[in-house]
Amino acid sequence: MSDSPAHRAIDAVWRIEAPRVIARLARMVGDVGLAEDFAHDALVAALEQWPVSGVPDNPGAWLVAAGKRRAIDHLRRGEMLERKHEQWKAGMEDREDPASALADALDDEIGDDLLRLIFTACHPVLSVEARVALTLRLLGGLTTEEIARGFLTSAPTVQQRIVRAKRTLAAARVPFEVPRGPELAQRLASVLEVIYLIFNEGYSATAGDDWVRPALCEDALRLGRILAQLAATEPEVHGLVALMEIQASRLRARTGPGGEPILLMDQDRSRWDRTLISRGLAALDRATSLGGAMGPYTLQAAIAACHARAATAEDTEWTRISALYDALAQLAPSPVVELNRAVAYAMAFGPAEGLAIVDAVAGDQALANYHLLPSVRGDFLYKLGRFREARAEFERAASLTANARERELLLGRAARSRA
Repeated sequence: MSDSPAHRAIDAVWRIEAPRVIARLARMVGDVGLAEDFAHDALVAALEQWPVSGVPDNPGAWLVAAGKRRAIDHLRRGEMLERKHEQWKAGMEDREDPASALADALDDEIGDDLLRLIFTACHPVLSVEARVALTLRLLGGLTTEEIARGFLTSAPTVQQRIVRAKRTLAAARVPFEVPRGPELAQRLASVLEVIYLIFNEGYSATAGDDWVRPALCEDALRLGRILAQLAATEPEVHGLVALMEIQASRLRARTGPGGEPILLMDQDRSRWDRTLISRGLAALDRATSLGGAMGPYTLQAAIAACHARAATAEDTEWTRISALYDALAQLAPSPVVELNRAVAYAMAFGPAEGLAIVDAVAGDQALANYHLLPSVRGDFLYKLGRFREARAEFERAASLTANARERELLLGRAARSRA
């Protein structure tokens, strides 16, 4: 896209409006791949016309209208029109043109369409990688190049994932709808997982030269906030938003002037974003006020809130955090949760208690190549004065991580562990 003022304006509009345009068109044609094609046709029309005519007062409506025309032409030409005609004929016999009926239906509230788009893009029929790529493309408004940069992969790989995802959805005839009944919980879990995966890759990058990638955190937060508006009665949606808001509040304090990592207990808390903390605590209140037992995201948000409320590292309520991790371990048991529980126990009751928990899960195959296992174990051993063993653990952790900044941090800790 050109760098002219008009094209910059169009790019800004597109990033905001693209999910809504695609969502409306997807309801019309029942296929997210076709909907994105028609939305891009509308974008091309805008690139041709707006530099001359100016950006319209309601650019989103203009894009939807342009996409509608393209979709209606497609429906009139294809067999889909006949199928839709039969479906709607009974309730719309007074209309001569089924395509017109379709266009009128698109004037409904957009929120339901966005919710349908989120559930479709995050459908479990797709691989996790495909769900992430498709969600960022359709709902985050990112290009394949931007997604590739965020996850340190190639643009062709991302494009291939997106193309395959659309084909898979079409072949599986995944309906463009919000699931109901028992299926809702499973599908919602998939949506929340995708959003949190995006956030975590920004908060603690798994590879590359940067410790954090704030843009991915912002994308995940935007998606989470949209979902919280659309699914306002789901406690875990607000729990996830609370967790992300509070964790995002620390981003400025997580790195030093040279981009080097700064661990939680060493961070300058005056650099934490108090606005994001307030938003997170409010979201946590909404999650708990909806009633019922706290889910995994709400429990993690409650843990994050303990850190956010502590004016200094020494003020942290580690006993409460330990109890919350106990609850999380019962609700969603996993070796990673046990690793985090070990850290909380070490802070609350001493490093020997933490080491006992870590050693109990050290043989789990899921942690075989997980660099944080030897990193955490090395920290406990260091605090117990077992420096030689600690150095070996830090060196092993450094060999397992793919993030250059984290490797430097771990090798530094290994060097300081020489007996």
